[in-house]
Amino acid sequence: MNDPFVVGGVTLKSRLFIGTGKYSADSLIPAVAEASGAEVITVAMRRVEKGQQGIMGHIPKTMRLLPNTSGARTADEAVRLARLARAAGCGDWVKIEVISDTRHLLPDGYETAKATEILVKEGFTVLPYINPDLYVARACAEAGASAVMPLGAPIGTNRGLRTREMIAILIEELDLPVVVDAGIGRPSQACEAMEMGAAACLVNTAIASSDDPVRMAGAFRAAVEAGRNAWLAGAGAVMARGGGAEASSPLTGFLR
Repeated sequence: MNDPFVVGGVTLKSRLFIGTGKYSADSLIPAVAEASGAEVITVAMRRVEKGQQGIMGHIPKTMRLLPNTSGARTADEAVRLARLARAAGCGDWVKIEVISDTRHLLPDGYETAKATEILVKEGFTVLPYINPDLYVARACAEAGASAVMPLGAPIGTNRGLRTREMIAILIEELDLPVVVDAGIGRPSQACEAMEMGAAACLVNTAIASSDDPVRMAGAFRAAVEAGRNAWLAGAGAVMARGGGAEASSPLTGFLR
C-alpha cells in the first residue's frame, strides 16, 4: 500500500509511537516494543543516565529515540534539555514539553512554540506537545515543527478523545502530521483517532498500566492499523436520524 508516513524526512512504517514510563519493570520494554511494532519510542531526558545505563539499556537499538523535555517549565529549560539529549547521543529528534501547570499538566503554547523555533534553527526535528489549539499549532508549524502532538485528554488519565472536535480541526487545517498524544486509554480510542485522519498515535500509560502490557501493545498496534485502513477506505455516509432506513439489498422486497 502506498501510504508513506514521513516525519522530518524519515519514512516510518508504523504509526504507533510508544513511551517508556510507568512500567512495573523497565525490562518489559523490549517485549512491548516488539508487540507494538513501533519504530519510535519516547523517553524523558531526565531518565537518561550517562553510559547508556538504566532505562536506555532496555530500549531496542533498532528504535528511533524521541527524547522529551518533561519537567521543563520554560522554553529555555526545554532547549537546554534538548541540547543535553543530543550531547548524550540521543539524536536530533525531540518532543517538546513545556508544562508549568502542576495540577492539570497542560502544555504552555507560547513557550512551546518559542522552544520549537529555537531548536529547529539548531537542526533538530521537533515534535511539540500541545493543546489542540489551532493558533498554537500554526505557530509551531511556522516555527518549523515536523509534526504536532495534540493531547486527546489530560496526560495519564486514559479518558480518551475528549478533545475530538479540536483535533479534527487541526487535521483539516494543517499540512503537518498530527500525532494524537496523551489521554488515549483504549485501543478503540486510538482507532477512532486514526479514522479521523490522524497521522499517528503516541500511547504510554494505557499500555504500561494495563494488566498485560505486551498484549495491550499488540492490541494498540492492530487498532492503529485498522483505523488508518478505515480512513484510507473512506467511511460511508451517515444517514440523518429520523430519515428512515435503507436496505443493503434494495431490489429484494418482502416475501408475499
